[in-house]
Amino acid sequence: MFQSPMYDFGYDIADFYAVHDEYGTMEDFEALIAKAKELDIKIVLDFVPNHGSNESVWFEEALRGHEDYYDYFVWEDGVVDENGVMHPPNNWNSVFRKSAWEYREEVGKYYLHQFVIGQPDFNYRNPAVVEEMKNVLRFWLDKGVAGFRIDAISHLFEVDKELFGGKFPDEPLSGRSTDDPLSYDYLDHVYTVNQDETYDMVYQWRELFDEYEEIDGLQRVVMTEAYTSPQLTMRYFGDGDREGAQMPFNFVLISDVNGQSSAAEIKYALDKFLTFKPIDKLANWVAGNHDNFRVASRFGPKLVDGINMIVLLLPGIAVTYMGEELGMQNGFVSWEDTVDPSACNTDDPINYYQKSRDPERTPFQWNSGKNAGFSTADKTWLPVADTYETLNVEVQQSVEKSHLNVYKKLAALRTLPVFRHGRFESVALNSDVFAFRRWHEGETYLVVINLREHHYHLDLTYFENVEGHLEVVISSVDSTRKIGELLEASNLPISDGESLVLKIVQ
Repeated sequence: MFQSPMYDFGYDIADFYAVHDEYGTMEDFEALIAKAKELDIKIVLDFVPNHGSNESVWFEEALRGHEDYYDYFVWEDGVVDENGVMHPPNNWNSVFRKSAWEYREEVGKYYLHQFVIGQPDFNYRNPAVVEEMKNVLRFWLDKGVAGFRIDAISHLFEVDKELFGGKFPDEPLSGRSTDDPLSYDYLDHVYTVNQDETYDMVYQWRELFDEYEEIDGLQRVVMTEAYTSPQLTMRYFGDGDREGAQMPFNFVLISDVNGQSSAAEIKYALDKFLTFKPIDKLANWVAGNHDNFRVASRFGPKLVDGINMIVLLLPGIAVTYMGEELGMQNGFVSWEDTVDPSACNTDDPINYYQKSRDPERTPFQWNSGKNAGFSTADKTWLPVADTYETLNVEVQQSVEKSHLNVYKKLAALRTLPVFRHGRFESVALNSDVFAFRRWHEGETYLVVINLREHHYHLDLTYFENVEGHLEVVISSVDSTRKIGELLEASNLPISDGESLVLKIVQ
């Protein structure tokens, strides 16, 4: 929502202290905060600390030779070959393909951009940058913001080049299947992500947030986005002495499993995060976001409700990307309509789709009208997905059984003590059926998800203290089971792609 030239979905921020004019004014934002407070709704903002915009005043001043702002960014001399041709300082590649370095004649140096050319990386080894970003956080916290989702946090620091004679070293080859030397996956990013200093920076931000809590008693939340190993993800929680993020995003449902995964693989992915997580911290579950294909497109439409059952009924915090409650599917975005730099930088009008994030970013589908009710404009920024006539809020609210209504029931169910405080156990009943149990103070619920196109009769008495009859509490959209129907725990029939929430009958 910050002022941006919009080369990368607004993640190229030109002014961290201003609202992008397409979204309104600062007065509009302040009114939003005030109304949200009346309704007891918390507003959380994206925070993009790794980089700014090459159209920002800071960067423009750096190019004019303003020393203070020059040091806000990461600069390096190029390498001149025997023919007098200038090359980038090293082999580092951008996340969006091609060199991570861009030359500027004004200063005779290359600047680092781990993402698009228009997103110069900040130099966090400069204390002035650290303080500037803390001031940004203070500015929005003073407006009444309740926390931040911190974007691309793992890229915050690069290795200290003084450890390598004052020059950033080449990164080693990854050995992965790609044979494109300009691909991000071509290299093993040991010098540009997951540096130790990054975690310390998160701890500093948490200390700043806690200072606000000490004043008014209101907790401010730190959410971190890093696609990394469970071990490194856990470091964002804290180091034992200092607190970090309350919520380092858990991406196992995105990175580790898909529509071809077995029940055992689902269980392994979920258990992995719970195993590594500190016992005094909350888990969180993320099945979709703006950077990955939609749940319905990755797992198949039949599993939308089953995946939402996992996200909403496992112990911990549920995170839902807009549209997943409707079962929205990837929209088709032609090469001509593509705006995502990750896709555009492939220079490939045939295979660009494999890298594009536009399909999951198509407009939210409110109704069957023009532009799915999202906008009255003649043309939206991205085209509306073809499925909007049936997968929209208006249609799904008007029928008894829909993904949206299943989601609402799940959201209500998770407020019960058994899901807020209850214990958890999961099992792969066979290669195709994943199930878990939540129990608390004599109340027990079971969730059963059939991942495949097969029918089974299941014995749920495998779970301790599960016997007799089970009552259907929620069933997936394609299920024929009625709410309140009783099923035998020792011989429970389940259809292909069916998902059920069941309760032990006392």
